[in-house]
Amino acid sequence: MSAAEICAADRAEIDIFCDTLWLEDGLAKASLASYRSDLQHLAQWLGAQSREAGLVAAGEPELMQFVAHLSQTRRATSQARYISTLRRFYQYLLARSRITLDPTLKIAMPARPSRLPKVLSESQVDALLAAPPSDTLLGLRDAAMLEMLYATGLRVSELVGLKMHEVSFDMGVVRVFGKGGKERLVPLGEQAIDRVRRYLDEARGLLLSGRACDDLFVTARGGAMTRQAFWQLVKRYAVQAGIDPARLSPHVLRHAFATHLLNHGADLRVVQLLLGHADISTTQIYTHIARERLKTLHGQHHPRA
Repeated sequence: MSAAEICAADRAEIDIFCDTLWLEDGLAKASLASYRSDLQHLAQWLGAQSREAGLVAAGEPELMQFVAHLSQTRRATSQARYISTLRRFYQYLLARSRITLDPTLKIAMPARPSRLPKVLSESQVDALLAAPPSDTLLGLRDAAMLEMLYATGLRVSELVGLKMHEVSFDMGVVRVFGKGGKERLVPLGEQAIDRVRRYLDEARGLLLSGRACDDLFVTARGGAMTRQAFWQLVKRYAVQAGIDPARLSPHVLRHAFATHLLNHGADLRVVQLLLGHADISTTQIYTHIARERLKTLHGQHHPRA
């Protein structure tokens, strides 16, 4: 069954739910698209099982069977995302008295393997940041982007979405609007400020060739940098820096930012604020990385290790 074959009632329910999330929580387009896709999949599955009642009338048995179906076809991380979507949708219906009982109460999250994020050493980061050429317009832009990404720990979507007025050189901070439209101020650091200033003074205007644009980082065509284009740049510079490109992505620099801060004694709560994590538990994964690094150093250098 295709999305077009989803019954009109279910399509309307999904549209209203996503519109509500956008209006009340300010969720990003990617998050809304994920909610929409998950609920469409459930509606399609219900239809294929000849469950004509639709999303609102689906009860615990149907949702349990759907989750069992997911366990056979999806990874644990994907299953967890689906379950989060189901919980939010049916809690939304319950809050509006559309249903009298939440059918997701007994649905448990799948066991997820503990996976630590990939992290670069400080010397690898230095090599990566030195990779862009300093004598070309695009090299100046790329150096500024990489330096800012590592200096601030921004998500790549936050980096490419920055506007000119959101960077304050006087205060040495960048104003970021993260997930859910939440605002935070993140320090830039001297090296990032120097790189961005040089890009603005020597490259950005020439790249735009007189075209008006409010985006901080622009392409040779005068438009905003995209996530996909920047991802390709990072891979290319990884090769030049002698780093396996399979181990590197823009998000890995965000991990490096957090881990290196903790290795140098930063407080976990401070790192949480800088990363824009709503929950401290999301940030705590980095303490495991730092702990493993300390254990390695202890084993290498302590006389009784």
